[in-house]
Amino acid sequence: MARELKGEANGQGLKIAVVVSRFNEAVTRKLLDGALEGLRSCKTDEGDITIAWVPGSLELGLTAKTLAESRKYAAIVCLGAVIKGETSHYDIVATQGTAALSRAALDTGVPIAMGVLTTESVEQAMDRAGGKVGNKGYDAALAALEMANLMRLIKEL
Repeated sequence: MARELKGEANGQGLKIAVVVSRFNEAVTRKLLDGALEGLRSCKTDEGDITIAWVPGSLELGLTAKTLAESRKYAAIVCLGAVIKGETSHYDIVATQGTAALSRAALDTGVPIAMGVLTTESVEQAMDRAGGKVGNKGYDAALAALEMANLMRLIKEL
């Protein structure tokens, strides 16, 4: 019979870092609230959660990589909101920011959950930060816990 590995969203005993962009803070603070709610609902101890604020979504990658390299955290949750405007800045931030997060996870082996919204409008962002589409911060926190537990299971093989 094949062995099946599945991580669960259980935060007991896991240290989790949450990196939050201050840019579009009206949105990112709601994402943070959702992420914290998700972590707490999955039994993550309040003392095991570290929150780091950064200026914008481009700074998430370096901060996440530095936290991951410290080997103090089982997973990192990154939260940001990149909202399309009239210039191509949106494309640069969205593309380079997500690439940096992926690279940081691959370089360190520490799960980095991307709770970065890339939306056409503030309304769409608010819908995804606790509005009618749910809270993507909450979803990212659960994904981070699941991946941290999956990585632990793989290392125990």
